[in-house]
Amino acid sequence: MLSIKTSQKFFHKLILLYRPFENRLNKQLNKHQLHRAQWTVLYYLYNNGSATNVEISHYQGVEKPTITRTVSRLEELGYVEQIPGKDKREKRMKHTEIGMNIYEDVRVTIDQFEESILKGITEEERLEAVRIMDVIRNNINK
Repeated sequence: MLSIKTSQKFFHKLILLYRPFENRLNKQLNKHQLHRAQWTVLYYLYNNGSATNVEISHYQGVEKPTITRTVSRLEELGYVEQIPGKDKREKRMKHTEIGMNIYEDVRVTIDQFEESILKGITEEERLEAVRIMDVIRNNINK
């Protein structure tokens, strides 16, 4: 019988984890008429302040046009707005007051969801998993 390398198991488990997580996350976000891409933009702006679409696209690891569409929809909803950048060419986005309220409302729902799926995992284990994911992401982005 062949032995599967630990790295193979790790990434196979990661793939098996991602899709069900995203599907369940979107069910939670649908309660607030949002989807994951929009939530990720709101999350980024909440935690980092204003940002350009390029900064957000680098954070998410997606192309700028994808972020532009997502941000445009959030603008239409009144959740984000453009603010002046360093020069006239730079467009920075930030939460509106409504967007901030939406973020905080959705955060409650997502906190409950995330806690339910992390049940049985200690704080130390969670912190170690976050550390490991950061190292993997940094290795991918080298």
